[in-house]
Amino acid sequence: MNRRELVFAATGLIAVPPVFAHHGWSSFDQGRPIYLEGLARKVAWRNPHVEFDLELQSDLKLPADLAQRAVPAQSSPVDGAKLLAAAVLPKRRDKVWQIELAPLSRMEAWKVPEIKNGDRVALLGFTFTEEKGDPVLRAEYVFLGGKTYGLRSSPA
Repeated sequence: MNRRELVFAATGLIAVPPVFAHHGWSSFDQGRPIYLEGLARKVAWRNPHVEFDLELQSDLKLPADLAQRAVPAQSSPVDGAKLLAAAVLPKRRDKVWQIELAPLSRMEAWKVPEIKNGDRVALLGFTFTEEKGDPVLRAEYVFLGGKTYGLRSSPA
């Protein structure tokens, strides 16, 4: 590559804004809700949605009361009781998962307290079909401070 081509290529890279990963709901296996619990790390409380790494606890297990937990009504139809009853642990053994929550406007509508590094967080959500690819969980519900927050849509 000559100098002119190199300058042109470099200028093109500078002009392109960075693209961040954003996964729509259709990328996830919504027939297999997964439960995760652990400590929040690298929290990014921003749009397009809140993200953080979740460092799983070593003795991860489904809570005995999970299927009986009350879930809040959402503006989109979500059968929360069915999802809680069907919850499973992930098959993969990754110690750290990337967590995707809702956009800030929805987090504010639910009055979810800001999650900070080191906070203990439990979630129910979905990962990629057959758990392929990166360990990413799109959260449907967040269990935080004794409360349950629905994230698919706005509060009903």
